[in-house]
Amino acid sequence: MPTLLIASRNAHKAGEIAAILGDDFTVQTLAKFPAAPEVVEDGDTFAANAVKKATEIAAWLGSQARPDLVLADDSGLEVDALDGAPGVHSARYAGGDDNAPDDANNAKLLRELADVPDDNRGAQFHCVLALIALGQAAEVRTFEGICRGRIAQAQAGQGGFGYDPLFVPDGHELSFAELGREVKNAISHRARALAKLAEYFR
Repeated sequence: MPTLLIASRNAHKAGEIAAILGDDFTVQTLAKFPAAPEVVEDGDTFAANAVKKATEIAAWLGSQARPDLVLADDSGLEVDALDGAPGVHSARYAGGDDNAPDDANNAKLLRELADVPDDNRGAQFHCVLALIALGQAAEVRTFEGICRGRIAQAQAGQGGFGYDPLFVPDGHELSFAELGREVKNAISHRARALAKLAEYFR
């Protein structure tokens, strides 16, 4: 069974990836590599940031005991009425150059959409995964997933993280935070990208 390193310190994100991949991989996170560098996510797209994280972490691992694969994820929320914002700045939407607390990001999003009616609150979660197989030519493969939905008028639910309390996926009346992990992990942007990754290994 191949060992896959998720190049993230976000425990929620790593947990989702591990849960969706199931038993196909032995999953590690950067918690196993505390000296790994912080990668500055300064790309203009999710793909640019994901590829940068995967390649920099793979290069840092060098010849030390290492996993078979490095997987990086960049993802965020794109709101139609805000011309795709917060986009690649989703985690730091309310914090300038630094990541902001989820509640602060959600509060800012609600303020920005205060005068936008329900039928104009379309949005999507967008995920790009970048995969590198170590010990081989440094080819990076990317896998993309999108989940359409809308932004609710108020936060609802205690599950999930990030914008989950505000995002209602198409075909549902409850937010990701209300639907729970099992439903979210079946239909989310990350689940769709990971399904493509799993298909690649078949």
